[in-house]
Amino acid sequence: MKKCCDFLVSHMAVFVVLIGIVGALWPWTLKWAAPYVGWLLGIVMFGMGMTLTVADFKTVFKRPWEVLIGIFAQFLIMPFVAWGLVRIFALPPELAIGVILVGTCPGGTASNVISYLARGDVALSVSMTMATTLLAPIVTPALTWLLAGAWIHVSFLSMMISIVQMVLVPVLLGLGVNHFFSRSVEKVLPAMPVVSVVTIVILVGCVVSLSASRLFDVGLLMAVIVVLHNVFGLTLGYLMAKVFRLDSKKSRTVAIEVGMQNSGMAASLAVLYFNPAAAIPGAIFSVWHNISGSLIANYFSRRDEQSEEVRIKESTAHVA
Repeated sequence: MKKCCDFLVSHMAVFVVLIGIVGALWPWTLKWAAPYVGWLLGIVMFGMGMTLTVADFKTVFKRPWEVLIGIFAQFLIMPFVAWGLVRIFALPPELAIGVILVGTCPGGTASNVISYLARGDVALSVSMTMATTLLAPIVTPALTWLLAGAWIHVSFLSMMISIVQMVLVPVLLGLGVNHFFSRSVEKVLPAMPVVSVVTIVILVGCVVSLSASRLFDVGLLMAVIVVLHNVFGLTLGYLMAKVFRLDSKKSRTVAIEVGMQNSGMAASLAVLYFNPAAAIPGAIFSVWHNISGSLIANYFSRRDEQSEEVRIKESTAHVA
């Protein structure tokens, strides 16, 4: 059972691509999920909440400077890179708002796993994801209004309420369940990543099915923009962490947190408040950031292994 769960989680990007193809070619098979987009995101966020503990909140206060650097980088780099890409490529409003939403959303839950695989600072990763998620009901609508309000109507209050309902409440409920029923949660926790993967796959498939008519026209352009958005986020996140003199492990963690977005949330908000085509960037980002994250994790992990081998050889030679 564990091997099956690990296989599903580790190959999530593959399943997202496959369901995207199904949604694009046979939209009717997945449009049924459209009324449940908010609930689907809520399930993912509830699963995230179940992995959190009260101790995670204490970590934020034990190392506030590092978390603040991460939050600042998250809500500065990705939103304004998105705005720049929208301007450079002169995107129409229904696509521009989708790119902006990806930029203004908090860090994605997959970043914690990628940080672990990259030998980063997992505690900092969890703290950043948690902090940016809790701030999202205010910051995401505010930044979206600031960056996109000039060309498309953005309802700050309505979006804030939706984020509270779809993100904040499920996360806090998951945290509460884990805190008060920890023994029971331990039994089901190994299965929660699978539940999240299945839910994300359905969510992405639904989003693709709703925008299938536009996907074939703009899919390639959106893919280029998504890759650029992600690469700029990873690079600038790492450089900003270095500017504030964080060490290598913390810098790579900030980079991963900044570059990997809660694209499921972006796609959900796009479907709920804007044109279904606005969800295309979020759907593509869901696939790409898992691929790029895995590549980044592999790079840092191998680099650390090589450094360790060199140190061992040097210490052995010194002793000899």
